[in-house]
Amino acid sequence: MDSGQLPAGIRQLRYAPARGADLGVEVLSFERLRRMDPEHHRTRPQRPDFHVLALVRSGEGRHEADFADHLLRPGSVVWIRPGTVHRWTDVDHVDGPLILFEPGFLPAPGPAAHAAADSFASSTWRLDGQARELALLAADHLSAEYAAALLEPAASPPLLAHLLAALVLRALPAEPAPAPVGQGRDREVFHRYRAAVERDFARHHHVDHYAQALGYDRRTLTRATRAATGLGAKQFLDRRILLEAQRLLAHTDLPAARCAERVGFTDAANFTAFFQRQTGLPPSRWRSAHCDRGS
Repeated sequence: MDSGQLPAGIRQLRYAPARGADLGVEVLSFERLRRMDPEHHRTRPQRPDFHVLALVRSGEGRHEADFADHLLRPGSVVWIRPGTVHRWTDVDHVDGPLILFEPGFLPAPGPAAHAAADSFASSTWRLDGQARELALLAADHLSAEYAAALLEPAASPPLLAHLLAALVLRALPAEPAPAPVGQGRDREVFHRYRAAVERDFARHHHVDHYAQALGYDRRTLTRATRAATGLGAKQFLDRRILLEAQRLLAHTDLPAARCAERVGFTDAANFTAFFQRQTGLPPSRWRSAHCDRGS
């Protein structure tokens, strides 16, 4: 991985594998992370443009992602999706596999790729018993094939992608999943809408724009999004805009007016009204309660 600096001050991590390891996935460990980062940059807010999937095999520590603090212990799973602001608060005594992979690396379409695209999924959960053992076994298999691929990379990416998909499915939360997306057309509609929102939410705030761009009517988008998430299309879009605004307010020194610009508001007053309607607090008060720039 490579690091840079966003203009606003969040440390940006870019996917940059070691020479000879450009396979779309990189298998590390917490121990390797510590050796790569003797200055403890991992404890400061960072925002990767790639996926980070970690399993805790032993030890205890802490991790923070999008304003939530999590205890790490054996069986903990951490999945940081691209764009999430997070930090490894304390992983000095944690051991386990740490997998980095590029967006689009997982086989698509498929359940693993679907899980990877969920911007609002939980970042941390815990597996117990056989579920934990099978997930770690899947990670060990991926690690062994990754080591072999460094020596003979020619046919490796498809194999690694499918082994990673198997690991993802083993590592997903054990609790029952939400109601599945409606079959057929509704499923396709929601997947296309979600991808378009992720790409354009900072520029387009109206569902009608997405309906026109995707060739659906507004009711179709609303029905498909509600079936998938329990939210209407407008609520889903507003929630994504709000999440980005919260990340900027909590982790940067940008004035609220600049944060507003970053998420597509040309009028700071409109941004304030939107933010207060969503959270119950104006941006300045919300920032005071969640600011973490000095950590």
